Amino acid sequence: MTGVVVKGLGGLFEVLTDAGRIACRARGTLKRDEDKVLIGDRVELAAPDGEYVIEKVFPRKNALIRPPIANLDALYCVIAAARPAPALETLDKLLAIAENKAIRAALVVTKTDGDKAAAEYYAEIYRRVGYPVFTVSSLSGEGIDALRADLFGQLESGLTAAFAGASGVGKSTLLNRLLPGVSLETGEISRRVERGKHTTRHVELFPEWGGFVADTPGFSMLDFARFDFFSLPELFDAFPEFAAYRGKCRYADCTHTGEGPDECAVARAVRDGEIPSSRRDSYRTLYATLKGKPDWR
Repeated sequence: MTGVVVKGLGGLFEVLTDAGRIACRARGTLKRDEDKVLIGDRVELAAPDGEYVIEKVFPRKNALIRPPIANLDALYCVIAAARPAPALETLDKLLAIAENKAIRAALVVTKTDGDKAAAEYYAEIYRRVGYPVFTVSSLSGEGIDALRADLFGQLESGLTAAFAGASGVGKSTLLNRLLPGVSLETGEISRRVERGKHTTRHVELFPEWGGFVADTPGFSMLDFARFDFFSLPELFDAFPEFAAYRGKCRYADCTHTGEGPDECAVARAVRDGEIPSSRRDSYRTLYATLKGKPDWR
């Protein structure tokens, strides 16, 4: 029997099969960190002793460490217009990983009712890059229909979509508005540290409209240290707006990090307002991180 892992907690998994949901554990090596079962895995079940176990994990199209999910087709990156203020470097890291793994990414700016000017400022940065952008308010319903239509377009083809972002940006509240039957737990923002309370503690897939949609735990800057990175030569392609400037720098070995506008086409594009400066700053930070990896090739 085969199915999709839709939930996992404490070593116990729920697998959605044609026969319904089946609770089971993973067998043998599938409990090891390097081979562990992820939510979204397509698996094969067996019941040698009368109880189902996950016997095999089928090859994955992709896998993320945080959020821990496999076979993802679409990723909605969620930031808030205000409280908590977005960390664009963190967002850009997530977008770069999605690009590298061929996951269709979109930006969702929540809490537009709190600061419309800030919402439009962040939205415009990523519209210029070329990402689909949705500005929404779960409170007033602004932008919800457009986002729901986009999400439906992904799920009706049997794809898997996830919502990911920092704690407190309103992912669970947003999903409750998009999918009223889900009823996820929501929380308040801590006024002392301006962070959410991590109301989502595990990844779970919800079957909707022929596909799956996932809510994921919020991440912090420290959590990002555990992200799976790609190689340094792949970084340029993870910033899609850089593509138009490939091969246009004065020197073939330009790193696009410290060179000035006279030498670097990317630097010129930033100077001329064609590339947002925050994106170039994120590229520089990621470049330094990846260059420091002992195994980059």
